[in-house]
Amino acid sequence: MAETNGEPRRTSPVELLWDLVFAFAITQVATLLRKDLTWGGFGRAMLVLALMWWAWSAYVWVTNAQDPDGPTLRWSLLVFGGVIFITGLAVPHAFGRDGTLFAVTYAIVRLGHLALYADASRRGNASLSAIAGFAVTVSIGMALLIAGSFLHGGWRIGFWAAAAAIDYAGPAWLTRERLRGLQQVAVEHFAERYGLFVIICLGESIVEIGLGAQAHELGAEVLVGVALALLITFELWWAYFSGFQITAQERLRTDEDPVLAAADGYSYIHLLIVAGIIVFSVGAREAVAHVSGTLADPARLALCGGIALWLLGGAAFKLRMAATLGWDKLAAAGACMLWFALSGAAAAWVVEAVLAGLLAALLVSEGRRELGEVRAA
Repeated sequence: MAETNGEPRRTSPVELLWDLVFAFAITQVATLLRKDLTWGGFGRAMLVLALMWWAWSAYVWVTNAQDPDGPTLRWSLLVFGGVIFITGLAVPHAFGRDGTLFAVTYAIVRLGHLALYADASRRGNASLSAIAGFAVTVSIGMALLIAGSFLHGGWRIGFWAAAAAIDYAGPAWLTRERLRGLQQVAVEHFAERYGLFVIICLGESIVEIGLGAQAHELGAEVLVGVALALLITFELWWAYFSGFQITAQERLRTDEDPVLAAADGYSYIHLLIVAGIIVFSVGAREAVAHVSGTLADPARLALCGGIALWLLGGAAFKLRMAATLGWDKLAAAGACMLWFALSGAAAAWVVEAVLAGLLAALLVSEGRRELGEVRAA
């Protein structure tokens, strides 16, 4: 489904609605992490995020192969959107009382993805043999997820980690050769969906900043903290959309293996970018809520580490799509973590100000390099 009526395929309204519902489910991970800002809490939050991200990404692929105006896609997204909303409601207590509700509703959505792919193959838009290959790993993963929901503590975590690993491994290694012939990638639609989802997640980080501001009266200090957190969010947006996204689309269009390039660059590597935004949003909320005081190490690590994780994802994406290592982003990520180590006694707004300055320097550096490349061409 590369084109619709001769025009490039674009995101449909029902797909955007689906993304908004799924964004709620994914950003519930921020609630899960905020309630337990420890290394164990981080691991559990990232495990849930990995599961939720993989389900959303799977639907980007299958909608890319479906008729955007067909009733099958429309009704499926509406029905499964309602189910994934329930999954999202269960996220904050997924490792407690709502574990089975989380696992069962999640499995319904993942198996629904396989049914949509089977329908796409019947219409000649996807390869049935490729679908059958990763359907096995999906089914095993979902069985482990549901079985693990009846266990407790480390056993549940172990079963769920195994479920996620098997699900991710399907298209990454076990069925990678078959994946090449899965479908024709509608490049504009594919890149647009991921870009829009990044915007939605950045929007959720803005919501977290607003919630942090509610802890105080809106005095000068709080407004400074809010302004700095918003500035960082805008800088993250700018760095993502400042130019390489167009280049990535062109590289995807001309790649010898567009399906594999799309899977690596978007489905896998973008998890780091989204994880960075979610972790940053938790740190930003804490920074605004305690703007004039010092931040506890976990909150400061979320703030600095979230940005560093986002930068590492951006560098990895550029490496996969353009075979170019983003040294600027790697240096900025290292600087963020160095600032975390040095800023234990700094006020929260000072921590934010330095991070905003580091990102501003990154944007200037990348802008100059891109300008030089344009002039050289």
